[in-house]
Amino acid sequence: MDDIVLKLAVIGAAGIAAQWFAWRLQLPAIVLLLAAGFIAGPATGFLNPAADFGAIYRPMVSIAVAIILFEGGLTLNFKEIRETSTAVRRIIMYAGPLTWVMAAFAAHHIGGLSWPTAIVLGAILVVTGPTVIMPLLRQAQLDARPASLLRWEAIVNDPIGALFAVVAFEVILVYIGIHEADNLIVLLLAGFAVAIVGGWLAAKLIVWSFVRGHVPEYLKAPVLLASVVAVYAATNTLLEESGLLTVTVMGMVLANSRIASLTDMRRFKETITTLLVSGVFIILTASLSIDDIRSLDWRAALFVASLLLVIRPVAIMLATIRSGATMQERLLSAWIAPRGVVAVAVSGLFGTLLADVGVEDAGRMVAFTFAVVVTTIVLHGFTLAPLASFLKLKKASKPGILIVGGSRWSTALALKLKEAEIPVMLADQNWNHLAEARLASIPVYFGEVLSESAHHSIDPKSFSNLIATGDNDAYNALVCTDFGPELGRSHVFQIGRIDEKARKALNFTLGGRSLTKESVSFLDLREKLLNGWTFQLTRLTDEFGWDAYEASRPEGALILLWIKPSGTIVFAATSSNTPGQNDRILSFGLPKDDARAEAASKTARKAEEISASQATNDEGSKAS
Repeated sequence: MDDIVLKLAVIGAAGIAAQWFAWRLQLPAIVLLLAAGFIAGPATGFLNPAADFGAIYRPMVSIAVAIILFEGGLTLNFKEIRETSTAVRRIIMYAGPLTWVMAAFAAHHIGGLSWPTAIVLGAILVVTGPTVIMPLLRQAQLDARPASLLRWEAIVNDPIGALFAVVAFEVILVYIGIHEADNLIVLLLAGFAVAIVGGWLAAKLIVWSFVRGHVPEYLKAPVLLASVVAVYAATNTLLEESGLLTVTVMGMVLANSRIASLTDMRRFKETITTLLVSGVFIILTASLSIDDIRSLDWRAALFVASLLLVIRPVAIMLATIRSGATMQERLLSAWIAPRGVVAVAVSGLFGTLLADVGVEDAGRMVAFTFAVVVTTIVLHGFTLAPLASFLKLKKASKPGILIVGGSRWSTALALKLKEAEIPVMLADQNWNHLAEARLASIPVYFGEVLSESAHHSIDPKSFSNLIATGDNDAYNALVCTDFGPELGRSHVFQIGRIDEKARKALNFTLGGRSLTKESVSFLDLREKLLNGWTFQLTRLTDEFGWDAYEASRPEGALILLWIKPSGTIVFAATSSNTPGQNDRILSFGLPKDDARAEAASKTARKAEEISASQATNDEGSKAS
C-alpha cells in the first residue's frame, strides 16, 4: 500500500512539475509529460501501471478520459462555431471515415498488420485528442476561427473515433463467428441512441435541479462530477465506449444552457482535467514496454509518415472543399492532428480484446498508436505556433489591455496606450461613454462585459491585463473578480479609493489590485484631468535614467506603468523594481511648464500667508 501511495505521489508531482516547466520554458506540456512517463516507465522501471494498480488500472484510466471529454464538451458553445460550423461538420462526417479507410489500408499494406488489427487501428486514429490540442492552443494563441475549428474537431471526434473502433471490433467478431450480424445492428443502433439521448437527458436534469435550487451551491461541482461518472458507467454497460459519446453530449448541452454557476464549475473541471491529463499521460507512457518499442521497425515509420503527410492532408482538403474555411485554415487543419490519451487508452483496450479472440499481432496496435502519439505530439507541438504565424493565423503577440468603463479619463488613457502601440479595447454598456473613443478609432465593446455574449465577443486571451475604470467602485471590484481567474489575479486592476484596513477584511479573491500606489478615486482623476493633467510617455536612456526622471517628474504625478523594450507591461503598483534603460514610463500629471507655474503659485501663496501671519503677530505685539 505504501508503495502505491508513493507512486501516485510521484505521478502527481511529476505531472504538475512538467506542466510548470512547460509554462516557464514556453514548451508544449505534453512533450514533457511524455518524457516524464518514459523516464518513470521504460527507462527506469520505477512505474509499471498494469502491475502496480492491478484490476483498477483500466477503469481508472477510462473514468479519467470520460471526465476529460466532458470538460472538453463544456467548452463547446454553439455561438462560437457559427462561422466554422460547415467546415467542422464536414470534417467530422467526411474526413473521419476517409481517415479510417485510408489508415486501415496503410496499416495493412505499409505497416504489415493483419486486417483485423489494421481496421481497428484505423478507427482509433480518427481521434485528434483534446488532451493534446487544448494545451497546444493555449500556448499557440491562434485566431478564433482556426482555434475553434481544431478544438471542435478534437472534442467531437474523440468519442466518434472510439465508437468507430467499437463498430470495427464488433464486425470482426461477427466475421469470425462469435457474434451474429442481426444482433450487432440492433446493439449499435441502441447504443448510439442511448448515448445521445442519455447525455441530453442527464444534462437537462442537472440544469433543472440547479436552476430550481434543488442542489446547494457548494455541492454543484461535486454533483456534476459524480453525475459524469455515473452516466458514463451506465451507458457503457450497454455498448463498450459509448459512454464517451454520452459525456461529450452532456457537456455540450450544459455549455449551451443558461446556468449562472456554470463558470465556477467549469473552472473546477479545468483544474481536475489538468491533473487528470498530467497523470494519465504519465501512466500510459509508463505502461509502454521496451519490447513494444523494439517492435517498431521501418514499416511502422513509413506508416506514421503516410498518416501525417498523405492521409490526413488528403482527408481534410477533400472534406473542406467549399466549406467556408480559408485555404490557410485548411492547410493548418491538414497538418495539425495530434493524438492523445483517448487513442492510447482505446488501443490498449481493443488490443487486449483482439488478443483474447486470437488475433496474433493485436499487441502491436498499442506500439503503433504510441508511435503516432509521440510523433504527432512532438512535431505538431513544436510546429503549430510557427506554422500559424507563417499562415497569418496567430493573434498579435503583444500583450494588450482591456479597459472597462468609458470616460474622458479612460479614453485619454486608451489613446496614450494606442500611441505606445499597446493593443487596447474600451468597454462600456453606455453608448455615449464610448463616443470619444469611437471618434479616436479606439476599438470598443458596447455591452455588459460580464454577460455571456461578451465572453464570446471579447477573447480574454487577447488581453494580458484589465483595468476597471468605472465610477462605481463596487462594479469595478466585480469586474476584476470575474476576470481574475481568466487573466490571473495579478493582472486585474481597478481605480478607486481603497481603504487598506477594509481591504484586508475582505476575501483576497474579491476585487483587483489598485492601479496606483496613491489612493485616488474616479472623481479625483476626473478633476485632475479637468485641471490640465495629461498622460505622458517618457523613455529612459543612458543619459536620462530613473533618478533623473524622478527629479524632473512634476509634483504629484502618478506613475501607472512602464513598457519594456520586449513589449512587456509592468504596473507600478505591483512592482518592487524600477524602470530600466529604454523602458517607457506612462504617468499622469501636469505638463512640466504647468507644474512649474503651479509650484510657483503655491510658493507665492505660502509667502503671502507667512507675511500675513507675521503682520498679525506684529500688530498683536504693538497692542500689548
